Amino acid sequence: MSIKGDTGRATHSRRQVKGALLVGAAIIGLSTAGCAKINGVVSLFKFKQANQAYQAQDYERSSKLYEETIANDPNNAIVYFYLGNSYDNMYKPGEKGKPANDALMTKAVENYQLAVEKLDANDPVQGKIKALALQFLMAAYGSDKLDDPVKAEPVVIRLIQLDPGEPANYFQLAKLYEDAGETEAAEKVYVAAKNAKPTDVNTYIQLAGFYNRQGNFSKAIEAFEQRADREPNNPEGFYTVATRYWDEAYRGVGVKDTDKKTYVQKGLTAIDHAIQLKPDYPEALVYKGLLLRSQALLEKEPAKQQALIKQAETLRDQAEEIRKKKATGA
Repeated sequence: MSIKGDTGRATHSRRQVKGALLVGAAIIGLSTAGCAKINGVVSLFKFKQANQAYQAQDYERSSKLYEETIANDPNNAIVYFYLGNSYDNMYKPGEKGKPANDALMTKAVENYQLAVEKLDANDPVQGKIKALALQFLMAAYGSDKLDDPVKAEPVVIRLIQLDPGEPANYFQLAKLYEDAGETEAAEKVYVAAKNAKPTDVNTYIQLAGFYNRQGNFSKAIEAFEQRADREPNNPEGFYTVATRYWDEAYRGVGVKDTDKKTYVQKGLTAIDHAIQLKPDYPEALVYKGLLLRSQALLEKEPAKQQALIKQAETLRDQAEEIRKKKATGA
């Protein structure tokens, strides 16, 4: 599989940065404990100083000190990640295109790559930092930085190989393919994510979302129903199934009346299940009313139409009453 074009999106959010800092701070303590591997008192001193500057978010100072640490001991693989991340944190997306700013990201990538090459995935500490290095390297190729999805692709693949049971990495790769217009490749990866961790309901949600974006209702609803089956006591899953059936019956283009009737009945079955699990579920009551109104539109007998509409109005009133009680704390 390959990436075509340059429309990939591998963003590096502030949450990721903050999370990495927290993980990094914890790991620094572990790595410092192993500083016996660093050759010479000078290298040890510089490494400790660099860690202190890094934790204080003084990245300009930490980058210089990590450079000095590597100069004294180029075999300390852990340092390369923190050096790369120091440069990464100094980079300003708003100044993209300025040579001095862009050079920071170039240095970040170079050191992330060295960290990935040198760190031992089988070592508990180094394995965590290796995964972080790959994650930040992938983010470096995102649209707000180097904007190079072609180079991001092999990095995400390595992340998947490093932790084949983590669906989030599959989602990143699938999004790269989807943004590049390679829908077949994207579908395969979304399916692979589901197969990698079938107990994770989010894998079904992500797969269904992909099919929704492709306009493939039959596969989307299948994934949503599989999600609901995975959580038989969660009303939200059945509620979601019902809303999708209603949407297709009411808004679907070119849907035959016979199919609309089928969708409405399946939607009612799902929403009844949701209400059975959670009787005070106002959103479910509203959608049951909407499904009944859709059923009324498909009925030919006026009496049946009026009965369905009346039932829908009753459900609407019940939902409103529940909302008022919840708002007042009753």
